[in-house]
Amino acid sequence: MPLQNRVTPFGEIVAIPQRGTVTGNRGIIHDPETKTLLRRRWTNKAWLICLCDFKGRRRDVMAGRSWTELFFLDEAVALAAGHRPCFFCRRAAAEAFRAAWAIATGEKRPSAPAMDHILHQERMTAGKKRLHALSGPLSALPDGSVVASSSGAYTIAAGWAFRWTEAGYVQSALRRADGLLTPPSSVAALRAGYRPVLHPTIEKVLADINPDE
Repeated sequence: MPLQNRVTPFGEIVAIPQRGTVTGNRGIIHDPETKTLLRRRWTNKAWLICLCDFKGRRRDVMAGRSWTELFFLDEAVALAAGHRPCFFCRRAAAEAFRAAWAIATGEKRPSAPAMDHILHQERMTAGKKRLHALSGPLSALPDGSVVASSSGAYTIAAGWAFRWTEAGYVQSALRRADGLLTPPSSVAALRAGYRPVLHPTIEKVLADINPDE
């Protein structure tokens, strides 16, 4: 029976057998004795995106009281859920994200708590995942943005839409969306040059389109 530690693009934490390519956390939100979630879904505003493999360290998932291990299909899904790169295990990615954030805002590089404060406002409203209005066509979104429609959540890359499912991504046609799941500040960072780690399903399509990169 899968543990309830897989995160959807809508920010929900579910029990599905999906294999995540990145992990992360929102603090301690589980009972280590039963390996089940508590009622709360976060204990702080630092929602992180971490490496699944860091210096050979191994953890017994949801067994300790340090943090609750959460898993995402890829970084696009993690960003959509409202997380950002970790400055400990993904220092280079975190610095690149912060630099892109600064370029997008035209201000000096923000601190991690400052980004967390803004992201928390953008990802949640009344305790639920926030859906943001689209300001232009889907084709204008940067790679790694995630939108929502009546048929689910879609990651946008190279003009293609990839529908998130419990089994992974499915390349799909998408003419319109109801809104943006990825927080606007993260979308701005993507537009300013931050490149998230996308699932191999998407990376293969991008490689086929740009074989020399």
